[in-house]
Amino acid sequence: MKYNSINSIINPLKFLIPDKIYLRLQFRKHLREKLNLKTPKTFNEKIQWLKLYDRKPEYIKYVDKYSVREYIKETIGEKYLIPLIGVYDNVEDIEWEKLPNKFVLKCTHGSHCNIICTDKSDLDIKDAKKKLETWMQRNWYWYGREWPYKDVKPRIVCEKFMLDESGVELKDYKIFCFNGEPKMIEVDYNRFNGLTKNLYDINWTYIPVSFNRSTEPNKTIEKPKRLDDMLQLASRLAKDYPFVRIDFYSISTEIYFGEITFYPISGFGNIQPKEFDYKWGSWINLNK
Repeated sequence: MKYNSINSIINPLKFLIPDKIYLRLQFRKHLREKLNLKTPKTFNEKIQWLKLYDRKPEYIKYVDKYSVREYIKETIGEKYLIPLIGVYDNVEDIEWEKLPNKFVLKCTHGSHCNIICTDKSDLDIKDAKKKLETWMQRNWYWYGREWPYKDVKPRIVCEKFMLDESGVELKDYKIFCFNGEPKMIEVDYNRFNGLTKNLYDINWTYIPVSFNRSTEPNKTIEKPKRLDDMLQLASRLAKDYPFVRIDFYSISTEIYFGEITFYPISGFGNIQPKEFDYKWGSWINLNK
């Protein structure tokens, strides 16, 4: 089935198509492959399987960027949370004049919906409000059928603005955990000038693979000072699940929690070389 033909089916019927059929169509659209749900083997196939058949109620709390804070506090400790400035049910509740000069606003019910303010005097508040209002109307479940997002209450959190040792950004350290065991770390960097992802094993050896973004084999990224602690914390948070990605930030000797993700790139990620799609898939045991 051709790309345009798939779009012609999906777009007008998005809210009527059952999850399994929708995921088959999207898999074909994004990866040009047939989705195997009977005997899934690749990472992307198993992520789709998990969307459909691994539906633990607590996932709803974990993907909520506000509610997850309580889980983190109870499980590994409040010291790993980025300081919270405020939480708002509506855009109108934000008292912009009371916010610090630098801050980050995030919608709690989806991804890629952040306002990063490095100087409030330069912030276009009208535009920021417009973006937030648009995001608050979205339900991210419908885009990739990531079921936990369907019932997350839309809210906005305001967090302290933070930078790492670079002084210009805050790198993401995304730890991929397979049946509770950390196996690799994705480092997202250069967010404002062409987001790049480098992958490393738990011994900080570069993995020559691209995962939906460019990778730089010659780029030297120093191992976080407390990588072993990060891996231990990720293992504690991931111990009960077939697959989950636990994100952290590293600032000098301090570790901060980022988010919990069950479906990276919604299971439609372009993994090259392709052999790694199968390798990562082999690490997910769906029978546990």
